[in-house]
This record gives sequence, C-alpha cells and structure tokens, in this order.
Amino acid sequence: MTKKTSTMKKYISIHIALLLLFLTWSCKQEVLVPKKVIVIDTTTHSKGSADFTKFVAIGSSYTAGFQAGALFNAGQANSLPAIMAKQFAVPGVNGGAFNQPDINSALGYNIFISPNPGADGHVLGRMLLQGADPVPTPQPFALGDLSAVPNPGLNPGFIYAGSKATLNNFAVEAITLGQYLISNTGNWAVPNPALGFSPFYARFASNPGTSKIIGDAAGAGGSFFMFWGGMDDFLLYAAFGGDPTKAPLTDAGTFAFLYNAALSPTTGLLASNPNLKGVVANFPDIFAMPHFTAVPWNALVFAEGDLNTIINPTNAAYAPYNGGLDAVFALSGITAAERDKRKIHFAVGANGMVIEDETLTNLSGFGLPSIRQATESDKFPLAAGSVIGTEATPGDPSTTWGVGKALTDQYALIPSEIAGINAARAAFNQTIKDYATANSSRLAFADVDAAFTTFVSSQVLVMNGVTIWPKIDPPAGIYSEDGLHPNSRGYAYISTIFIDAINKKYKARIPLTDISLYGATALPIP
Repeated sequence: MTKKTSTMKKYISIHIALLLLFLTWSCKQEVLVPKKVIVIDTTTHSKGSADFTKFVAIGSSYTAGFQAGALFNAGQANSLPAIMAKQFAVPGVNGGAFNQPDINSALGYNIFISPNPGADGHVLGRMLLQGADPVPTPQPFALGDLSAVPNPGLNPGFIYAGSKATLNNFAVEAITLGQYLISNTGNWAVPNPALGFSPFYARFASNPGTSKIIGDAAGAGGSFFMFWGGMDDFLLYAAFGGDPTKAPLTDAGTFAFLYNAALSPTTGLLASNPNLKGVVANFPDIFAMPHFTAVPWNALVFAEGDLNTIINPTNAAYAPYNGGLDAVFALSGITAAERDKRKIHFAVGANGMVIEDETLTNLSGFGLPSIRQATESDKFPLAAGSVIGTEATPGDPSTTWGVGKALTDQYALIPSEIAGINAARAAFNQTIKDYATANSSRLAFADVDAAFTTFVSSQVLVMNGVTIWPKIDPPAGIYSEDGLHPNSRGYAYISTIFIDAINKKYKARIPLTDISLYGATALPIP
C-alpha cells in the first residue's frame, strides 16, 4: 500500500476528529428540554437513627475523587465522600472532620498514558480541553519534574506524610475487590501489579506490606461508612477493550465471595463495630458514558477524491486476504456468513475500522488472520481514538491502525465481550442489592444504576438552578475530560443519590448537595 503525504495527513487527522465527536459547542448543541427538576428539601436537618461522628469511605476511583485521567488536588478535594461529609457536617447531623491522604499535586499522574513519562521525558498529568477544536490533552510537567510519579525512589514526596490514624477516605483508584483484602496491595517490597500491588494504596497504608485496605478502614473507628467497591472489577476490563491480559473480568461467584468478605458482620468491615451503619451502591451502565460513545465504529470517512490515493490501494492490499476466505469457504472451512463477515472492503463514505476478533474461526493454518471490519455492534474505548489513523510502524503507511493494521483487543470491544461485561454488571448489582437487603438494619442501598438510567434517558436535569447532562461538554456536562469519571459537579450530583438513600433508610434529614457550588469541566484552553 502506498500513499501520498497529503493522504497521511488525512489519516493522522482522523483520530483527532474522533476525540471531538463527543464535544458539541454553542449553536451545534441540541436544545434539551428538562424532563425532571430536582426539588431541594430545606427543612430542619437531623441525623435520624445514624451516627455521622466519624464517616469512613471505601471504594475505587469514583470514591477517591479521580477525574480527567488522574488523582490531583482539586479533584481529590471534591471527591464524592468529601462532598457528602460537608453535608453531614451541618447542625443537626453533626458529622465530624473528613481527612483524605492528600496527593499534593496540582496535575497528578495520568494513569491512562503508557508509558508515562513518554519518549520526550515529560511526566503527564490530568487532561484539560485544549485548542480551537478542543481535545482532551494530558498536561505535561516541566522536564525533570517527577513530583507526581508514583515511585518513592524517584519521588519521595509521593508517600503520604500526614497522620494515617486520622484518615477517613480509604479509596484507591483502579483497584478491584480482591485488592481490598490482601497485604500485597500495599507492599513496596514486592511492587508487582500482577500480585495486586497498588502504589496509590501503599503510599498511605498503615503498615505497608502487612496492612490491608479493609483492615485500615475497619480500624479507623468509624461510626458510619460508605462502600462503593467493585466497579473496577468490570470497568477496567471494558476500558482496556476486553483484553484480559490488561485487566481481567471478575466472575460473578468470585465477586459475591469477595463482597461478602469485605463487609461481613463477622470478619469484615461490619464486624469492626456492632453499631456501625452505612450505605452501599450498585453500578451504572458504563456503555452510556462518553468514554464508550465518543469513537464510532465507522469513523473512517472517505470522499470521491480518496479513491485513487486510499480506497483502491487499500482494497488491492486486502485482495489476497479476501481471496483466501473464498478458498477456505470452498473447502467448507467456514460458512458463507462468516466469509462475508470477515471480508474487508473500503468505499466512499463511512467505513468500519479493521479489528481483531478472537471469536472468528482460527484460520492461521491457511495464513489468514482473525480480522474483520467493525459493525454497529462493536464499541471502542476512548483510547482507540488516539491510535486510529496513526502508523504502528512510523513511516510505513501500510501499518495505519484501523486500515492496514487491525485494532488489537485492547482497542475494540466485540459483542461477546460487551455481553460478558453487561452480564457481570447485572450479577454484581444483584449481589449488592441482595447483601443490602440481608443486612437491612445496618445498610442503606443507593440505586445509582436506576438514577443514571433515568438521567441518561431524559438527557437533562435541573438542580439548584443548574442544568446538567450526561456528557463531557461544558458548561453542563457531568463527566471529566477522560469521559469515564465525573467532574466535581458530577460527583456532587452522585452525592445526592447517596444522601437521598441515607435519608430514606435512617429517617434522617441531611440536606442534598447544592451542585451549583461545584465546578464542571472547564471551557477549552486556546
């Protein structure tokens, strides 16, 4: 396959355009009519039958305050439990102080970028919208500035220097249920992610290498807790395109066992205090999030002028592969339906990207790879947008991702993977609901899934005179620049779901959060 320089420029611009698909501005935005207005209760406040003297939080990224690809000062200060703690602190509810293991970094360390630092040596932090055509852009530190690197050997300041005995928030980003229960999670002596190690717990572990997250939380002396762990048991798998080598999908039985172990009234968190009460929550549909809707399956759009420079040369390059499929079909090696599904052909207009599909019949013995063009049944994580249209081997246009080179497993979710993720989420949610019901005297249940389903269906809510929608787009979007984690206003919105569940369960009168006090994703930087 050969292309002219102008053609390569077009390819390179494709992935940039993909990242812009979820950003609509000014006159391009559709007019949305609010279908639901949240009425804020302004009656006298009370704690009901709960005790908020010491509020303890356990969870993963959504509980740590992670947003825009990193954990950084402003995001952490507006973490979900920190926002809830402010509401608990009003007279009548009488909540106490809420201390978090400060990250002490204005930009944080971007865990979506690998490797980080990159080839230029700059450490990359949180994303911000930048440019005339705004793109979520990781912010570089000055060359040599390692103040956010999660490695105490390079950055001694990464270790939390505050009092571990007074912590309230034990949430850790990008962590699965099993990691709450093992000492390897905080063991600097064996910093192996495959064994469960997380530097983001190790930095504030009470006794690195010995202590466990659940043990630290249980030993904090809490009077009330929130537990929102387990979302990353399927979310990380999805974010890596269903590639189990990057992040496996936890099976339903294991999830139920670990969830019970974490909260058990005899050996887990609930055993730490017979009077301890709390709130647990289920998980929303991640495929409604911008992270999984921004990159369309047919993002390669070609015009008539591309026939001789892109379309015809690409089709010629795939002719032997398509002919091989015909030959295998003639030998009854595959069905006609699979043959047609696997054939690759580009035309004027929108075209599906070429992807790997491990569910196809293995034809490697015939020298044929398991690839096909994407359909509307496939989904793509936002990370795919950064590689589509670029060359896997610089200088070799035949290796253009999504065209001459198939997108690998980590960049595409095929139907079987999507179904597996949806089934896992449904099973996990049922486990959480059943557990809350079985321990109903001590647990409130926040139905985040139902709240988000309604929100996504209506596409707009109005709270405290502020319009919000389930997008990234300023000024009303509730998602941060990574399209996966909420911004501060998004976390404020979620806090109202938790507080409403607490009020109903414990007959409390905790004021719902005023979301107008929390910022949304910032307008683009020129």
